[in-house]
Parts: sequence; structure tokens; C-alpha cells
Amino acid sequence: MQHSDLDPHGFRRRGVLFVLSSPSGAGKSTIARMLLEDEPDLEMSVSATTRPIRAGEVEGQDYRFVDLERFREMVSEGEFLEWAHVFGHRYGTPREPVDRILTSGRDVLFDIDWQGAQQLYQLAGGDVVRVFILPPSMEELRLRLERRATDSLDVIDARMNRAAAEVSHWDGYDYVLINDDVDRCFRAVKTILAAERLRRSRQTGMIGIVRRLTR
Repeated sequence: MQHSDLDPHGFRRRGVLFVLSSPSGAGKSTIARMLLEDEPDLEMSVSATTRPIRAGEVEGQDYRFVDLERFREMVSEGEFLEWAHVFGHRYGTPREPVDRILTSGRDVLFDIDWQGAQQLYQLAGGDVVRVFILPPSMEELRLRLERRATDSLDVIDARMNRAAAEVSHWDGYDYVLINDDVDRCFRAVKTILAAERLRRSRQTGMIGIVRRLTR
């Protein structure tokens, strides 16, 4: 990595695999967009999915859209860091783009559920930082889903049923935030990312500096 505000002394550091999870409608996608706009050294991991493309989505930017046969091939060939079956469709994180981003000295942002976060942590351990975003209440969560006007009432009911199960996994995360104010929640997420980038275990270039100081 070049000298920057994130690395003012020219240390090399290990990249952060930064996970945001929440029930649908709790705000993780909004905060992820804000984070990407504000953090030039952070890049989004683009998941592959078997679900149909929606109006306004862009192939390769929102998702990589593949059929079920291709998805199964990717699973069998070990091409995913993690994958899960959600709402009748499969979603997975391709390994190669993530490795490429980390090699370039950048961090990777993941918008994945608790199953994906768990798989990623089992695989990458200390490089993973997991943040779970809670809604202020289940009533407010339902209102947000209804105001989005992108789903039928049946789908909203299914999302609400799933939300309760997702919230029960809050204790599998390193940080848990309540999104009752999106700007305040965003600032908290930025603070977490900044602190984790400075964690001693990620400052791999620090060893040489310390050795020179203690000769």
C-alpha cells in the first residue's frame, strides 16, 4: 500500500474483510453505500446469485447472475468463500475477486447474512470483522419494508419471520449497532473500520520498524 492517511508511515498491513449484516430493511445496504462513497480504500464484494435480475440492477455491479447449474459447479469447484440458500435462491461470495482486492492492499466490504459471516469467519478468522445492525424495533422494521414498496405483503411477512431468526444470531458478531439514526450508525461503522485497520495484528510491516528501534 502506498503512503496515505491509512498508512502514513508506509507500513504494509493485512486487509480487512469487513462484514455488514442485518435483517432486510434494517439499513445495511444504505450504510454500505455510504461507506463505499466515503472510503476509497474499500471495495465491495459482489456476490453471485441464482435469483432473477431486478429492474435497475446491473450485472457485475449489484450481483453476478448465474443459473443453478453454474452455481452448483462453482460450489463443487471451491470457487466460493461462503454461500447460503436464502428465500428460495442461492447467494455466494466468489473467492478470486476478494483475493485480488486484498493483494492490491485494499479492504473488502461484504453485505451478507449470518450464515455467510459464520462461514467467512471459519475460513479467514482474524482478517474478518463482523458488524450486525439491528432495527430500533420490529414494528419500525416492518414500516421500513412497507415504505420500500418493492415486495408483496406475503414477501414482507416472510422477511419479518426471517428477521426474528437473524436477530437471534447477534452474539456471533464482533460489534452490534442499533440503526435508529442512519448518520449516527454510519459514523459508528466508520469508527469500527478505522480502529480495525490499525489493529496491531494487521500491521505486518511494524515488525521491521520495532527491530530497528531496539537494536
